[in-house]
Amino acid sequence: MTHPIIKDLNTRYTAKKYDATKRISAQDMIVIKEAIRLSASSINSQPWKFIVLESDEAKQRFHDSFANMHQFNQPHAKEASHTILFAHNPRFSKEQYKKVVDAEVTSGHLPAERYNDMLNGAYGFAEFNTDETGFNGNWTKAQTYIAVGNTLHTLARMGIASTPMEGVDPELIGEIFKDELEGYVCDFALAMGYHKDGEDYNHGLPKARLPIDDVITTL
Repeated sequence: MTHPIIKDLNTRYTAKKYDATKRISAQDMIVIKEAIRLSASSINSQPWKFIVLESDEAKQRFHDSFANMHQFNQPHAKEASHTILFAHNPRFSKEQYKKVVDAEVTSGHLPAERYNDMLNGAYGFAEFNTDETGFNGNWTKAQTYIAVGNTLHTLARMGIASTPMEGVDPELIGEIFKDELEGYVCDFALAMGYHKDGEDYNHGLPKARLPIDDVITTL
């Protein structure tokens, strides 16, 4: 198949070794950040925060977060051009959702007369996923994975390598980036940049996916 989307996905892979001398351009970072911002989420909740690490100081802080576990991912902290911390709000409230509905009206997406219908109706789905303590982190974390998928394809289209990492330490990240996270939780991160020729063993290997008939049923 020659469709450009399929080409993107066939060439995308998880980088294992980055060239620390190569940086993503400022212009490309503008595109990447905007693509993340435009990611979809249930009821347009956007219950997330994205922290972009590009300075040496920020990279060192992320490097320090691997002190207790997942050291196999630690080199990416300094060698990748940038890393994004994908964080979710574990207690997404109706008051916070109100900011989204305000934006929908301001943008012209939502007619003003439907404001209360949207605020009270759509938020009911969030309430359905909220326990008696106000925790809905499982639901908000799931929304943040949508943003990761969107970012992976964006990077593939741009020819930029990436490494999604669940192998991080949320507790230490929470301590080290406490001021930036402001109560949000980071359970995964995305390193990105350019692979190192000859040292990235995963580069150029064929895809290993199950046959389409094993995973897709058309009725």
